[in-house]
Amino acid sequence: MQTVDRSYLPLQPGQRVLDLGCGEGRHVIAAWALDGVDAVGVDLSLDDLATARERMREFRGLEGGGGPGDSAGFLLLAGDALKLPFADASFDTVICSEVLEHIPDYRSALAEISRVLKPGGRLCASVPRAWCERICWALSRDYHQVMGGHLRIFDTQRLRTEIEKHGFTAYYEHGAHALHSVYWWLQCLFWKSRERNWLVRQYHRLLVWDMMSQPAFTRVLERALNPVLGKSVVMYFRKGSE
Repeated sequence: MQTVDRSYLPLQPGQRVLDLGCGEGRHVIAAWALDGVDAVGVDLSLDDLATARERMREFRGLEGGGGPGDSAGFLLLAGDALKLPFADASFDTVICSEVLEHIPDYRSALAEISRVLKPGGRLCASVPRAWCERICWALSRDYHQVMGGHLRIFDTQRLRTEIEKHGFTAYYEHGAHALHSVYWWLQCLFWKSRERNWLVRQYHRLLVWDMMSQPAFTRVLERALNPVLGKSVVMYFRKGSE
């Protein structure tokens, strides 16, 4: 499931891309395999990094070789977003998807992103949509009051302004994963029994079918709903002025 839209974040072979807070690897693997970039994923969770490594190997096996990623570098590192182990201006693009809401000192993380990104480089940052997230918090405390959970609800306009203060210029914004908002509301509503709740399980089956089959109806429906109902707000920036 991709939150980043490559139409607004063009990647070219030979570029170096950092996926900060890569989790289980959905964006860093896609950037490496589909775009042929030198992809680096950083995360605090060793378990998530291990999963990302296995998924990368499985993806390579399914592709059977010959894909863009075969000539590109791929690296996964355990690291802290506040102290990235990279030189200044060492990346062409940084992806930071659904991460900033987890970081206590997210402003320092933004400063580190700006430091490691080249002048003219691009940043894609996504966070949960505020009103969708407020419903989740209202339905379940356990949804966010867990180790590593969401620490805040971002006002998108204020976050965009804060990112721009670190030397960035915004150039596009969109919503993503509208159909997933309902799924998270259902999970929060039935939090204690969510793993066995019939309604939650059936909706999950619908989402899996949608991702695997990509039927035209749900793709058109989600695109229509994303501007208002999208679970994530995705913002794109260039380092420096236009």
